[in-house]
Amino acid sequence: MTKADIVNEISEKTGIEKVAVQATVEAFMKSVKTSLTDGENVYLRGFGSFIVKKRAQKTGRNISKNTTIIIPEHFVPAFKPAKVFVDKVKSESTTK
Repeated sequence: MTKADIVNEISEKTGIEKVAVQATVEAFMKSVKTSLTDGENVYLRGFGSFIVKKRAQKTGRNISKNTTIIIPEHFVPAFKPAKVFVDKVKSESTTK
């Protein structure tokens, strides 16, 4: 499912114009990105959490040059689904 599919589905279910739904979805995503960039997690009860995970410094290898490189400590965005959400997906996927 793409962002356009989500916008279409919300528009059909709510009767709100696609342009307004598109703007709302974009604003939501921008808000999540801004929060994560600022180091704040986003919690959506019953859905899940958008969190910032810290990756420790590690040693990697450049195979083509046969050299060792140090990958510095960094942060990555992640999503952790809520237990209710996970249970729903598990029960729905086993019935198909």
